[in-house]
Amino acid sequence: MRISHMLAASAVVALTSTASFADKFVGYGAIDGWNVHIDTEKKSCLVETKDALDNVIQMGLTTDRGIGYIGVFTKAETDIKRDDKEAVAIKLGDEIYFGEATGMRGNITKGYSGGYVLTDNPAVFEAIAREQTMFVFPEKHYGFTVDLTGTAKALNLARKCNAEQTQ
Repeated sequence: MRISHMLAASAVVALTSTASFADKFVGYGAIDGWNVHIDTEKKSCLVETKDALDNVIQMGLTTDRGIGYIGVFTKAETDIKRDDKEAVAIKLGDEIYFGEATGMRGNITKGYSGGYVLTDNPAVFEAIAREQTMFVFPEKHYGFTVDLTGTAKALNLARKCNAEQTQ
């Protein structure tokens, strides 16, 4: 299965400056360690969490709502460069999804770097809601895991939020 582009647009949300974040993103709710925000420009919602190491995970929809994104961002030292692309494999349960990650650095909150993947495959988000851990294997970098605890409830709240944005 294929994921289009994975890890960065999402971080734009939580990782943009506080002033612009406050203007563009409005809190909608929180559940099981995840925050749901309304993107007032896109008229859609996204979920975000921060782990114990200060890594940020975000998931949401692109402007046309036809593509979802998953972003992971860290304060750890990386050699990720803005707009660099690399192959990535994501393991969720017994399924492995392949795609392309786009790097982000410099256009997000100072000190963070990471990337995003875009996907139009609903099975990816179904697996994210079902599984407790996501294993990410970038082509050039070390693999890492993402704790998905609480994503099912957070994604359900985001669906409700998204439905309200189209009314």
